[in-house]
Amino acid sequence: MTMRIAGIAALAFALAGAFAAQPARAAGAETKCHMTFDTSGWAVIYKHINGSGRVTCDNGETAKVKIHVRGAGLTAGKYSIENGKGEFTKLNSISEIYGTYVTAGANAGVVKSAEGLVMTKGQVSLAVSGTGRGFNLGVDVSGFEIVRAK
Repeated sequence: MTMRIAGIAALAFALAGAFAAQPARAAGAETKCHMTFDTSGWAVIYKHINGSGRVTCDNGETAKVKIHVRGAGLTAGKYSIENGKGEFTKLNSISEIYGTYVTAGANAGVVKSAEGLVMTKGQVSLAVSGTGRGFNLGVDVSGFEIVRAK
C-alpha cells in the first residue's frame, strides 16, 4: 500500500510539473499598449479630425488604426498633431482598444501648440499627448474613436 501511495504521489508531482512548465499566459494577464499617431482637422462649432496610427503592445500584438474625433462646442480652428503618443491602461488584449473614448476640454493655441488629454471608454483609459501646428480656441465635448485600419 505504501508503494501505491508513493506511486500516486510521484504521478501527481509529475503532472503538476508538466502543467507548471507550460508558457501559456495566465487568465486575466495584462499587457501594456502604446500608440503613435498623426491627426489633422478643423473646428467651427463642430470638431472634425481624422488621423492614423499604430498600436504596439508588450505581448507582441500590433495594429494599424484610424482615428476619428467628432465633437461640438464653442470651438474654432484648424490644426494638426504630429508624432502624437498614447498610452492605454493595462489591457487583456489589443482588441480592447477599439471604440469611442469620451473627452471634454478647453484648448487654445497659435502656430505651435501642445495637447494632452486623458479619456475613457468603460474600464479602458487612454492618455494622449502631442505637439501640433495651426490655431485653435474653444471648449468642446468630443468622441475620440479608434477603429481597425483596413
